[in-house]
Amino acid sequence: MLVQVENLTKRFDTFTAVNGVSFRIERGEIVGMLGPNGAGKTTTIQMILGLITPTSGAIRIFGKSLATHREEILQRMNFTSPYVAFPFRMTVHENLSVFARLYGIKEPQRRIGEWLERFDVARLRDKPIARLSSGENTRIGLAKAMLNDPELLLLDEPTAYLDPEIARQVKEQLLAANRDRGMTILYTSHNMAEVEQLCSRIVFLNHGRVIAIGSPIEITHAILKEERDEPALEEVFLRVAREARG
Repeated sequence: MLVQVENLTKRFDTFTAVNGVSFRIERGEIVGMLGPNGAGKTTTIQMILGLITPTSGAIRIFGKSLATHREEILQRMNFTSPYVAFPFRMTVHENLSVFARLYGIKEPQRRIGEWLERFDVARLRDKPIARLSSGENTRIGLAKAMLNDPELLLLDEPTAYLDPEIARQVKEQLLAANRDRGMTILYTSHNMAEVEQLCSRIVFLNHGRVIAIGSPIEITHAILKEERDEPALEEVFLRVAREARG
């Protein structure tokens, strides 16, 4: 078991953003964390990264408690989100060089060049971050996240701001990293079709709670067996079933 999240809860004063969330991820899986905006996906990711302290619950990664082995665990992970900004006056290469040093990466220039090429942004190497488009920033973030060849990669809406063709290429690179390197990926999104394309299992969150875990089809069947008071969610699951069939 690579990741174990048990009864994770986070409260901000009187607001509960995450409420008793539990799930597990096996080594080599791509697991999607799906839900509408405000479901608690990003807060959960931030707790797994140790950026936010849980109100209660436990997180174990690589068989160790995140609370007591955070630095060791984070050396074997990486993360990106299009909503996290790089120092904007530095060039792409300068930014990635700093991260390569932080991770103690051997042959950093080769690794930086490799991932800039893979995400088709090598031409931006000497360009200041401030002059990049949102989509270019997103791909630089993905290149950064791959530099240390992480065993566990956390991605928070990684195709936001990308046009469909670039998003397709990014998903191909992620699938290749999973297939060729055995990289485990936790992939958050509110796009059901995208998660269904990549992920073998889905953790579906709504209002800070896990409402279903399973494959897209398993979740759809589970939801449709019950009468629910949230027709919008039911329509999302129906759409997944149609896309999976077609």
